[in-house]
Amino acid sequence: MCGIVGFSGKGNPNILKSMNDAIYHRGPDEEGFYQDEFMNLGSRRLSIIDIEKGKQPIHNESKDVWVVWNGEIYNFLTLRNELIEKGHSFYTDHSDSEVIVHLYEEYNLNFVNKINGMFAIAIWDKKNKKLVLVRDRMGQKPLFYTIINGNIIFASEIKAILKHPMVKKEPNFEALNHYFTFKNIPAPFTAFENIYSIFPGEMLIFDVNIKKLEHLKYWNIDFSKQNNDKFEEAIYKIRKLLEDSVKNRMVSDVPIGAYLSGGLDSSSVVAFMIRNSNKRVKTFSLGYTTFLEHKAHDIISARKVAKIFGTEHYEYFMSPDELIEDISKVLRSFDSPFSGAISTFFLTKLISKHVKVALSGDGADELFGSYLAPRLAQPLSYLENIYEKLKKGYKLSDKDLNNLRPFENNIEFLEKLYLYSKGSLEKWKYKILLFKDEEKRLLLNPKIFKFNKFNSYELLSKDVSNLKALDPLNKVLELEWKTLLPDQVLAFVDFLSMAHSVEVRSPFLDYRLVEYVASLPGSWKIKKGIIKYILKEALKGILPKEIINRKKEGFVLPVFWWIKRELKPFVMCHLNKSSLKKSVFNFEYINKLLSEYYNNKNNDFQLAAKIWNVVSFKIWWDLYFG
Repeated sequence: MCGIVGFSGKGNPNILKSMNDAIYHRGPDEEGFYQDEFMNLGSRRLSIIDIEKGKQPIHNESKDVWVVWNGEIYNFLTLRNELIEKGHSFYTDHSDSEVIVHLYEEYNLNFVNKINGMFAIAIWDKKNKKLVLVRDRMGQKPLFYTIINGNIIFASEIKAILKHPMVKKEPNFEALNHYFTFKNIPAPFTAFENIYSIFPGEMLIFDVNIKKLEHLKYWNIDFSKQNNDKFEEAIYKIRKLLEDSVKNRMVSDVPIGAYLSGGLDSSSVVAFMIRNSNKRVKTFSLGYTTFLEHKAHDIISARKVAKIFGTEHYEYFMSPDELIEDISKVLRSFDSPFSGAISTFFLTKLISKHVKVALSGDGADELFGSYLAPRLAQPLSYLENIYEKLKKGYKLSDKDLNNLRPFENNIEFLEKLYLYSKGSLEKWKYKILLFKDEEKRLLLNPKIFKFNKFNSYELLSKDVSNLKALDPLNKVLELEWKTLLPDQVLAFVDFLSMAHSVEVRSPFLDYRLVEYVASLPGSWKIKKGIIKYILKEALKGILPKEIINRKKEGFVLPVFWWIKRELKPFVMCHLNKSSLKKSVFNFEYINKLLSEYYNNKNNDFQLAAKIWNVVSFKIWWDLYFG
């Protein structure tokens, strides 16, 4: 695991060093540089594989192919042996980095299809004067770039790009407008003008001679290819693929551990780690100093799993005051406003004291279906089929109620969504997002945000129009796999763990498992309201029933509970009239939101989410443009 930086054009060691220093946290073990008259490469290294000889930048025998990269290649030993048989010579002992160089020599741009891993790669092909930038299939490793005066500047994090003197730090108001709807900046936008995120599964080729940038999509998740496996066959394959994925991610020259929430996903990863390790596994859980019953269950469940599997278990308890103290550090980790889950930042403080690598259950929710939108997909589709009968007084049968689960006791909610959307995915999905376009006109200063140009609904509609899945649930999963997963989930996994120099490996994101599960019917993923149904079936005999059947509780901070009481002074401090005097917000509308929320004895979580979204933006804006 590392961080990388680089730029084309005339070399400047001071600029390169400054960019590299900005991402010191991504690789505190060592730094490395390469410069010639056309290209400048830098790397910060977190030593995990071939600690002694795996230093970057790495090169081929003739030193006309150079590589800096961030990530892990899980099949590197197999690839290395194949390349040696083809006549390639290696100067490292067992580095996965050097495999990239020789793969590129052997297969040119097709090299990436040989790799099973997570990665952000920069290859300088000195002979052909081409820079190749590649991001992994799922988007686990970030990679950003900008083009200025015919030169390309790139880095693992935006903060490094901002260190280059040619780059102007200017806000991208179109991207920032979308943040208030999605809680994150959607790719390829970033919060800054002319700085872009490379898409997952995308390759960029920059020709230094003619100053031309080419985009190549080398991988896409495909939900349209459905296989004919029977249910029992699918259970067996999921179990075997998941276990093999965990086993591959345990290869390391340094100690490894695991995030453990006590839920299905992280517990399954720990279970397979135990089956494939001769050492005691270290596990880590997050708790809170304020008592919240649903969050207390996390710690209790995690302790049970740790006891069952005999792990070396550690716990970290955080308070609302710690969130207040660290929120600026969290937002600086993203270089963007963000109001999604940030629990990873706090638990990784503890993890970093014990291990450099930790496995997690990230990706399972998006792969098998767990969030609100996937839970709604099948019931809304079924309601559409029977709605005309319902209007005529039709009484729901037991079969109907089964097909409407888990909303069989909240038909009114389903009916409102259906009437709003008439079954249109982009309309009902938009309805459950945060700030809608019309509300943002009230929230934001129209002199800054050009509302006639910015439209989050249109962006969502465009994403939906490109879906290829064949059933309602798989359509939603495909949408979230291409948007929510890389732009929000994997963003917080990477940035907030690397802030503490810890590498996170996610077995559920192995492309073999992903491609297989994508080919299965949605009705196997959520069945009669039971989320992750086929995964739960696959884990029978691996995990205790109480863990498999435990109610879903996301790995998220209890911010929406704290806002009501513990965080109220903090919120009011940032959102008072004086504090917002020179901001991008309309104070009158924010004051209306605050009054509506705090004057209500009940906790309106939708309003709480909006308030936290605004607070997070305000803090970020002050950090970067205040």
